[in-house]
Amino acid sequence: MKVEIWSDVICPFCYIGKRKFETALSQFKHSDSIEIVWKSYQLAPDFKTDPNKSVYQVLAEHKGMSLEQAKGISDQVVSMAKQVGLVYHFEKTIPANSFNANRLSQLAKHRGFQEAVEEVLFKAYFTDGRNIDDIPTLIDLGKEIGLDSTEVKTVLETNLYMDEVEQDLSEASQIGIRGVPYFLFDSKLAVSGAQESATFLQILEKSFAEWEKENPKQTLVAIEGQTCKVGEGC
Repeated sequence: MKVEIWSDVICPFCYIGKRKFETALSQFKHSDSIEIVWKSYQLAPDFKTDPNKSVYQVLAEHKGMSLEQAKGISDQVVSMAKQVGLVYHFEKTIPANSFNANRLSQLAKHRGFQEAVEEVLFKAYFTDGRNIDDIPTLIDLGKEIGLDSTEVKTVLETNLYMDEVEQDLSEASQIGIRGVPYFLFDSKLAVSGAQESATFLQILEKSFAEWEKENPKQTLVAIEGQTCKVGEGC
């Protein structure tokens, strides 16, 4: 059963939601039958990466609040992240446009490394204070999970995987997604936000039960006859 997750690496609740969903998945007895597909999303598509600004300044300007208020809200998010074992260092975070990070994720999906790249991108942005719009940084992150550095460089220095990102964004618009994280179970049941693990588990069980009814396992019927067997001759 497929679970599609629209997410943006600059979204703090997406990383928290990832952890809560992973906890639910670890408790789900049919986890090996779940296919997870990460989808690209951009909360601030027109934002220009600015290493000279703090994330507090960007939040204050975007929300029309004071710097102190922005720090207060960020501290609350830090506490939420800590509850699921994540460490956020907003004081080190470099405000960045996430389009190139999304392209790296698309490449990783194509190569079978998407789950790993989502984790390293989130950690790079929220914990390590790395610039996730910087090509050398993204090349390093790709190499860290096993991607070929030359291929990552080629992708990021050209227009490769732009269409795939745009396709995900277009699909999100068609579905009516207005915020992330957004989870779509078997293309039927949608869940928005970083829900509690218990909620995710209930949804997994409900969705999988319905999916299993619609996709019953095929029973293999074997009719025995004369055969040649390995090592035994005919």
